[in-house]
Order: sequence, then C-alpha cells, then structure tokens
Amino acid sequence: MKKIAAFWAMLCAMVVSVFAQNYTVQSVSGRVQKESGAARVDVNAGDILSADTVIITGIGSSLILKEGDRTFTVPAAKNGKVAELVTSAGVRIGGNVARSDTSAITRTTGQVSTASARASDAAQDEDIAAE
Repeated sequence: MKKIAAFWAMLCAMVVSVFAQNYTVQSVSGRVQKESGAARVDVNAGDILSADTVIITGIGSSLILKEGDRTFTVPAAKNGKVAELVTSAGVRIGGNVARSDTSAITRTTGQVSTASARASDAAQDEDIAAE
C-alpha cells in the first residue's frame, strides 16, 4: 500500500512539474522586482520565475522572459503575475491609417465671422462728444 501511495505521489509531482510554467529571465534593464513574502527582491538575469510570481517593473525598465521557444518582453510600469503579463505583452493595439484626400476640392473653406470681426467691420466709428 505504501508503494502505491508513493507511486501516485511521484506521478502527481511529475505531472505538476510538466504543466507548471517556469520562465527564465533573459535580461533586465532598470529596476525590476518580485514579491517574496512581504518583501520585494530584485530580479536578475538567470532567475527562474513561476507563473504565479508577482513582478513590479519600474519606470524606464523592462524584462525579457523566455519559456521554451517563446520570448516575452514585459514593458515598463507593469505590475502583476508573470502569467498575466506575458499574455498581455503580445497584444498590440494599432492599425494602418489610409491616406485621405485633402485637396482643395474636397475641403470646405467657408468664412465664419465672429462678434469681434463684425464689430470692426462698422463703416465708421462715431465719437460722442459731451455737449
């Protein structure tokens, strides 16, 4: 019975280690820290981070992680668990802007007068003299 329990424990440990994602730190620029209990510890190249590790990247810093064949760049001022940051690191927002025609034919250039412009268009200013 003890052999069966030991076998199942070893099998479960192997399955967990296969499915647990570990990320190797390729490079660090600037100040990057990880939470370790109640303290923050600096992250260095070569460190291995689990998916549940909470990291904090400072302003102007970045972190490059590698997991298997994939490489992830975590930009500056990002905080959170490694698993969340690497999934959002690959998302890019943007697109192509089509060139628009701004020729004189398609533009309207109507003149809009304002109150100050209309006041200065008066034919002649009259001085009112006290009599």
